[in-house]
Amino acid sequence: MKLEKIIAVRTSKTVFRDGDKCIKLFDQDHSKAKILSEAATHAKVEESGLNVPKVLEVTKAEGKWAIVYEFISGKTLDRLAGEAPERADEYMERFVEAQLKINAAKAHSLEKLKDRLAESLFAADLPSATLYELHMRLESLPVGDRICHGDFAPSNLIVNGEDEDYIVDWSHAAQGVPAADAARTYLLFWLAGEIDGADRYLSLYCEKSGIAKVEIQKWIPLRAAERLAQGKAEEREFLLYWVNVVDYE
Repeated sequence: MKLEKIIAVRTSKTVFRDGDKCIKLFDQDHSKAKILSEAATHAKVEESGLNVPKVLEVTKAEGKWAIVYEFISGKTLDRLAGEAPERADEYMERFVEAQLKINAAKAHSLEKLKDRLAESLFAADLPSATLYELHMRLESLPVGDRICHGDFAPSNLIVNGEDEDYIVDWSHAAQGVPAADAARTYLLFWLAGEIDGADRYLSLYCEKSGIAKVEIQKWIPLRAAERLAQGKAEEREFLLYWVNVVDYE
């Protein structure tokens, strides 16, 4: 295994290419249990029939845990959009269509999203009144059994040479309702500073899915609190705004 060609650097992990393999190498602070869980989650999604890279093995390299995947040659959708901004509408449509395919699939062995959100609320360091309100909101929302990617952004959609879409980075996947997944993606556009893109995305997702915008908006405070629990100080003020938004027009 060669760790020479870096193709991505993320918080606490580095991704390498070695021939036809993609190696995600984790920092020392990642536990064995967490890494095995991530590999298992990806394998469950793989078994659903969605177009995803195959998990090949979980191993150690340079004393650190690594997950080895099939390498998918191509360009991410955000890179394609950057190269051809005049095709922004076309790429947004492709992005939403890919998410609809994800949200139409089922994988009953995945963790329930509502259970994960309930746990994350306690780690978000919120006032007790806000915490109570969010728990009441979560209790009122449906469980669902569809696959939710949990981190779906244009950087996680790869278009290969045959014009096929592959979805990567399934570490946050769970089973829930499509509206909850759309709420997370909406926030990711905002966090990337793409405010117009967020609005275009939400309108198109609602149009194509038939889901009312308010059904997605109900999940936004919960998904913002979930992101808060990850402890990124630079995002806290922004996320607190969304946590405290109760009603939408």
